[in-house]
Amino acid sequence: MPRTHTMMSRLIALTLLTALFAMSALVAGCGPQGDDDDDDDDSGDDDDNDEQAEAPYTLPDTGQTDCYDEMNQVIACPSSGDLFGQDAQYTSNAPSYTDNGDGTVTDKVTGLMWQQTPGEKMTWDEAASGADGFELAGHDDWRLPSIDELYSLIDFNGATGTGSFEEVPDDAIPYIDTDVFDFEYGDTDAGERFIDAQYWSATKYVSTTMDGQETAFGVNFADGRIKGYGLMGGAGDMTEFVRYVRGNAYGGNDFASNGDGTITDNATGLMWTEGDSGSLGGGDGGAMDWPDALAWCEGLSEAGYDDWRLPNAKELQGLVDYSRSPATTDSAAIDPLFTATPITDEGGGENWAYYWTSTTHDDGPDFAAYIAFGEALGCMEIGGSGEKELMDVHGAGAQRSDPKTMTPDSTIGCGDGPQGDVLRVLNFARCVRGGV
Repeated sequence: MPRTHTMMSRLIALTLLTALFAMSALVAGCGPQGDDDDDDDDSGDDDDNDEQAEAPYTLPDTGQTDCYDEMNQVIACPSSGDLFGQDAQYTSNAPSYTDNGDGTVTDKVTGLMWQQTPGEKMTWDEAASGADGFELAGHDDWRLPSIDELYSLIDFNGATGTGSFEEVPDDAIPYIDTDVFDFEYGDTDAGERFIDAQYWSATKYVSTTMDGQETAFGVNFADGRIKGYGLMGGAGDMTEFVRYVRGNAYGGNDFASNGDGTITDNATGLMWTEGDSGSLGGGDGGAMDWPDALAWCEGLSEAGYDDWRLPNAKELQGLVDYSRSPATTDSAAIDPLFTATPITDEGGGENWAYYWTSTTHDDGPDFAAYIAFGEALGCMEIGGSGEKELMDVHGAGAQRSDPKTMTPDSTIGCGDGPQGDVLRVLNFARCVRGGV
């Protein structure tokens, strides 16, 4: 080969190599810098947070590690057959936290940083406005968490405990990791119930509850529920605890129809059945008890896949579209890409179902958690009438729980308590795959 050709080849190679080094340096320069103390404004731009909410994010596990029978007794996890497919049998992204030693806790799964110790209870307006002036550990970009962010902290190794509401039961375990987070029950000396440990979220209900009350969602870490709480309590403005958060916004969905009866959420990587048990022929018109819901999803073959399962509570709650409700959009609280089968509720009206999760809820003798994609109904006495009325008491998007199976002791319909949560045994199911 002539010398001029050889020199030219070497020059070209050297030029390409230099370009590659320049590209590598540019990419490295765009990466995270790793200095948390210098990023006080990393989540202060609402527009940036909205964009982040649609980006992929990691869904933490519920923390549930035991399997249970129909009466919530701990059992060896079955290898197949009856009661196979429970929450504890499909685990991923185990909760993991760092106590930063400065009054904050970092969630190593979601990346969110949390206020470690809640202050005094306050109204929702106070909680929402108070974030603007809140400073902790050198950061001033705190916010009131969305319901998705707040629910990411729930730990279903918790137990409500047995006994009266007048004192904390010996067997009560908070539904939050108290190794890193400070927690207190309701002040029974001041007339509260011990379970009055609700925390506000920034997510308001698009409809109303309890006969027309403006409502915001919250999480109760004493009894393991999401409920919509009317902003006015029985004696004035409702007050709840507050735990502020900072960091990139967490939650949101990026749904894509696969054209085969399935929908992928590109935000979480989970694949869902487009239809529910009603449209896919499960149960009695879609309705089934908890053991049957586990079995139905485990046995489902849809779109060429046979590894479907019943979702856990955090996975299913992640499907809720809190911009929708039966009263405001005449639909279930879910993206319209999904099929949600209407039901006739206890009052004879059209509504949408409660959907089972694979998560046992240690709040009663035989309960499992569900997500209400229709109205979270209850029976309340309004205005001293002496008669209870059926109404939406906790909002579409609530997480409550129902008896797993029908027993001679099962109470169906209006339940106990101030809101008389409607109890059902036969709920619907929507199956999921992936993520484990």
